[in-house]
Amino acid sequence: MSFSHLGLSPKVLSAVTAAGFETPTPIQNQAIPHAVAGRDVLGIAQTGTGKTASFVLPMLTRLERGRARARMPRSLILEPTRELAAQVAEHFETLGKNHKLTVALLIGGVSYEDQDRKLDRGADVVIATPGRLLDHFERGKLLLNGIEIHVVDEADRMLDMGFIPDIERICKLLPFTRQTLFFSATMPPEIQRLADKFLHNPARVEVAPQATAAATIVQRLKRAPDDPAAKREALRALMREIDVKNAIIFCNRKKDVGILFRSLQRHGFSVGALHGDMDQRQRMATLDAFRNGQIAFLAASDVAARGLDIPDVSHIFNYDVPIHPEDYVHRIGRTGRAGREGYAAMLVTPRDMKALKAIEKLLRQDIEWIDGPQTEAEDAEGFDARSNGRHRRGRRGNRNKGGQAPQDGHGNVQRHDTQAQDKGEERRTEHSGRREKSGDPKRDQHKPHHHGDRKPTHGPQAAASSERPAPARATAKPQPQPPRPKQQGMGDHVPAFMMRPVRVT
Repeated sequence: MSFSHLGLSPKVLSAVTAAGFETPTPIQNQAIPHAVAGRDVLGIAQTGTGKTASFVLPMLTRLERGRARARMPRSLILEPTRELAAQVAEHFETLGKNHKLTVALLIGGVSYEDQDRKLDRGADVVIATPGRLLDHFERGKLLLNGIEIHVVDEADRMLDMGFIPDIERICKLLPFTRQTLFFSATMPPEIQRLADKFLHNPARVEVAPQATAAATIVQRLKRAPDDPAAKREALRALMREIDVKNAIIFCNRKKDVGILFRSLQRHGFSVGALHGDMDQRQRMATLDAFRNGQIAFLAASDVAARGLDIPDVSHIFNYDVPIHPEDYVHRIGRTGRAGREGYAAMLVTPRDMKALKAIEKLLRQDIEWIDGPQTEAEDAEGFDARSNGRHRRGRRGNRNKGGQAPQDGHGNVQRHDTQAQDKGEERRTEHSGRREKSGDPKRDQHKPHHHGDRKPTHGPQAAASSERPAPARATAKPQPQPPRPKQQGMGDHVPAFMMRPVRVT
């Protein structure tokens, strides 16, 4: 089936042909007819299946009639990250070249003045991140009561980033008669609740099992040590072993992205960095350099894991095992897009075995190891236990491998640690003895006993203590206390305000 059977307008079909699209993907084939007809759509598909065009093309068809008014946009698209929002804006420029539609991109890291100028002229399409959209609304620069089409893209990523309260607030500001297009790669319970609340009799389109990777991606695992320096060396060795055209290297933390970026630079790799703390101009420049082939490797956080359309990424390296199993599917989805072959490798340290089992459970398959299958002993004990044993041995500073005390060069057991401990005990004994003499018999009577009360077991102090008798300790007899009456109300305590004299007039 071609795009001509999906109900799109001639202008849109002309732009699709000029862009080189010939056959719609399964999600486009099923979602576009419902969206053109004006129905709400709930689309569930794995990453890299063409979800963006599934809502861009019907929106262009429906927005051909009418015009926008100042500060009252006609359609709204919400994206979780700036990069995704900018990418959707590029799709509107490519596929909407035959339309005279005004597109306003509202994202952070850009001045408010340029965005206000577009909104004042009247925007047909607003593409925004939730935070910046609410900023414009609260400043009185944007009205949402004219929205005809509302799109929530990458809804599960919105959940991970904590945007669900913002999404609920924005949806309550929109008119009830709007059309809502809701797209997500996975459907956790919270996202399902949101869809049930704001979609009206939606057409559910699910073209692949949730949280599954594309069949064209080869997935592999490689063992790596816990030590960060040795782990980076293992990554470099893996990158040299495989014929890599270009690759994205994912880390869990932004700090590790910077460390890995500098390490690869020092070892002669053409690499760039991408994470959420970078300036927006730097982030876009880095992405453009990676798309154009100016850099071959991109060290990135999960900000690059969702929805970025970089068509020809040959490899994905997971430097860290992702914390959430769903993130693994989105990370490796950056390769093997549009039917191409892809390769994804992940470094697994001993402490990552639990997270790895969660990923394999989600995928419902076992991932193959590069350095041979896992042995039964490793399954029983885990190569986690061997690593923990190494860490425990490293923490025992005064014991060697056999569990014996350290010896000198002649094989004699070293005793200086024990002697120092005895000297410290003597000092504590003297100090505690001085502290106990307070001069107040009542205070000394209830003072707890310290180490100074212990008798020394060796040395001159032990001999002296054995010759003279120990002084008798004064023990205080407990005084009998009368039984306390049962407390009622405020008890014996009378608040001060009740004791004030009352002046009678």
